[in-house]
Amino acid sequence: MKVKGVMKKSFIWAILPILLLIILTPLALGAETPEAQPLHTIDKGDTAWMLTSSALVLMMTIPGLFLFYGGLVRTKNALGTIMHSFIIAALISVQWVLWGYSLSFGPDKWGIIGSLSWFGLNGVGADPNPAYAATIPHQAFMVFQLMFAIITPALITGTFAERAKFSTFVLFVLLWATFIYDPLAHWVWGVKGWLRELGALDFAGGTVVHISSGVSALAAALMFGKRIGYGREAMPPHNLPFSVIGASLLWVGWFGFNAGSALAADGLATNAFVVTNTAAAAAALSWMVMDWVLKGKPTVLGAASGAVAGLVAITPASGFVGPISSIFIGIGGGVLCSTACNVKMKLGYDDSLDVVGVHGIGGTWGALATGLFASKAINAAGNNGLFFGNPAQLWVQFVAVAATWIFAFVGTLIILSVLKVMMGLRISPEEEIEGVDISAHGEVAYSGFHTK
Repeated sequence: MKVKGVMKKSFIWAILPILLLIILTPLALGAETPEAQPLHTIDKGDTAWMLTSSALVLMMTIPGLFLFYGGLVRTKNALGTIMHSFIIAALISVQWVLWGYSLSFGPDKWGIIGSLSWFGLNGVGADPNPAYAATIPHQAFMVFQLMFAIITPALITGTFAERAKFSTFVLFVLLWATFIYDPLAHWVWGVKGWLRELGALDFAGGTVVHISSGVSALAAALMFGKRIGYGREAMPPHNLPFSVIGASLLWVGWFGFNAGSALAADGLATNAFVVTNTAAAAAALSWMVMDWVLKGKPTVLGAASGAVAGLVAITPASGFVGPISSIFIGIGGGVLCSTACNVKMKLGYDDSLDVVGVHGIGGTWGALATGLFASKAINAAGNNGLFFGNPAQLWVQFVAVAATWIFAFVGTLIILSVLKVMMGLRISPEEEIEGVDISAHGEVAYSGFHTK
């Protein structure tokens, strides 16, 4: 009977992608073919930079994020945590080509979502689409945006690490990417998206990537509940060198993330590169000082986490602010994110790897700071912020932040509530005590060693 049950579940999972294709294909075939775009000259330097940036952003997830997260969990959950990021890279790569990119950047519907006109990359080829990037192939823009779509749900996994059911995780990622990430990307970056039309500034993903993942992580932490023994027993990182290597790869890859968002190899990309590095450095120092003051010692994990917090904070502002402003943004990111992570226990939720504190708070600060420090002297296509004579921009940034918080939090609660009823969210207590590496994947990270 047990074998039949397993076979039945396997069959359901096998036909699920086929059912999705059957449902979505008629919608795509019935959609209007987009109008032909005028031909533009492809710049080889811009194209080379964008392909390089795409590879750098992928490196942020695999291996950057999976090493950062993998080192922070206990030994018995290392492989399961690494598996999350690795499989997301595969799953979203297919979802994005089939319908994710079309929903995010395709012809607009009501300012909130794209159409399925570009289903399966129909009409997305080697010619540029000047509405997004006039000097690179449309597919180069598409694949660059794919890497953002990959890392965003991967960030969320840090909040339910060590206790999520793998089958639920896979379906959650597919649903979240389709119903949360894709609409948000269209709101902010899609042609005629309502936040783009409002004038919200998000150069590389403060709202779309970091607030959405951080707020969704908060909803997930509440839905999944605490790990067994949380608050009663120590759960230290099992391999801090792994985590520091991962954070370092994130730092390097982030140059593709932010400087690549200029969509050209030009002065704006150079400015984004400089302020990204400066903010990361400032935040690493400020978090380290916070640990030194509060804990009596400067911690390695604090410095690494600070660098990531600074990278998060500068992301939305990287194409709109100068070096001095980036120092203030980085310091603010380090202090605010460190504080948020330190008060987590008092608030009573178990966010395993501090996704809420780093990405939710860091992204929120960065989006609002853009409304303070943005300057048209840096980017004429942007706007001035409060400190440069335009207080209205801060209000626009606040609206974008509030909309993202509400949409991501409520939407994630709905998705997880449905999945909880359908299939459950957590592995069993016995499996959790044993560890997800063995219970879910039948493997161990360190064969021959006695580990916990």
